[in-house]
Amino acid sequence: MRPVSEESTALPWPVIVDAGSGTPADLMARVARGDSAAFAQLYDQMAPRVYGLIRRVLRNPAQSEEVTQEVMVEIWRTATRYDADRGSPTSWILTMAHRRAIDRVRSEQSSTDREQAVAAASSTTEYDEVAETVTTNLEVEQVRHCLGSLTELQRESVTLAYYGGYSYREVAELLDAKLATIKARMRDGLIRLRDCLGVTGR
Repeated sequence: MRPVSEESTALPWPVIVDAGSGTPADLMARVARGDSAAFAQLYDQMAPRVYGLIRRVLRNPAQSEEVTQEVMVEIWRTATRYDADRGSPTSWILTMAHRRAIDRVRSEQSSTDREQAVAAASSTTEYDEVAETVTTNLEVEQVRHCLGSLTELQRESVTLAYYGGYSYREVAELLDAKLATIKARMRDGLIRLRDCLGVTGR
């Protein structure tokens, strides 16, 4: 008889393992009856294969070890669901491991996507009403192409608002011009942009 530590079995208590070993099918049957010693033997037999499979999917050693522990705990908790008529214990366990690994990949990807979305949202400039209208209805490259049809003053005002994200008042301050003058420049400039791009006004 030899003691098996809590860490090696992922069980919340120490267990004693027989020196001998059984087949996965025999051990699984005993595990389904709550035999922790049988589980420790099954763990010794299957954990390296489970880890190897998960490692090929995840690549990351630390994550692979974590998911391996999750799989082995799941085996302990759900052993009664194993049906010998539907395949070998090894096949059942490795299928479970592969599913867990894929779930982790998807979870990591979803987390990455969420972080990128938050980063993109946080860096988005809030344009004034006119710039928002342009952003919504016109493609950036098309706008750039048609900016050449504006006068210098119109282009200067629209560019600051559209690309710089400045409001009417901020553009007026930057160009040292009256607010009414800037509004007129931008209104006329956007009308010319719409004409250039063939966008029908409301």
